[in-house]
Amino acid sequence: MSRIAGRFARVEPRRRVRRLVSGLLSDLPRKNCWTLAEHVGDATPDGMQHLLHRAKWDADAIRDDIRAYVVEHLHDTEAVLVVDETGDLKKGTATVGVQCQYTGTAGRIENAQVAVHLVYSADRGHAAIDRALYVPRSWTEDPDRCRSAGIPDGLAFATKPQLAARMVERALDAGTPARWVAGDEVYGDNPHLRTALEHRRTGYVLAVSSTHPVITHAGKFQARTGVHCAATGAGDGGSSA
Repeated sequence: MSRIAGRFARVEPRRRVRRLVSGLLSDLPRKNCWTLAEHVGDATPDGMQHLLHRAKWDADAIRDDIRAYVVEHLHDTEAVLVVDETGDLKKGTATVGVQCQYTGTAGRIENAQVAVHLVYSADRGHAAIDRALYVPRSWTEDPDRCRSAGIPDGLAFATKPQLAARMVERALDAGTPARWVAGDEVYGDNPHLRTALEHRRTGYVLAVSSTHPVITHAGKFQARTGVHCAATGAGDGGSSA
């Protein structure tokens, strides 16, 4: 906690975040402001809610601190950067980014908020080092809705692969040692991430769906007609296969 303490200008949120992390690391079956507050002995969730919604602190700087901490302890030149998304089911329509969309959390289309995550996976362990909230077009094309939810003006729509590419590039630009990037067909079907990785000469193994078009010297085929259903790059600028 001493590594991130300086990111909080006031002592109250600095103390509160220590208690928040303690709750997040606990074995609570459900983790929300109510259960976390009860776990650390608070009578109400007001303190936790204030920390997460109104207190001033630099979340991106803390992200960088966490990435540096993870690399310091798990440093591995053969590490893999894994991109994947997770969803939180929601009942209302006010939560930023919420809409009816597919989420692996439920295994079907549900009213949910979805975020893309980047994980550093090495021989000695793995840990999340970045995150990005997926904000659908139903939000970015409605400035009034964004403004009422506290989203900064001018937020442009970005696909999940675009969000993943930004996180991978941010990690690599910071000197994070990693040889490969891996992800499922959400990221393999879209050429954006593959192109970005090939430009950086970074290896990747990205799954593709069975109907994904694959271009070979013999012509264009669906992936299911071949032996492999993965887009792969050896980090040498080679094409996908």
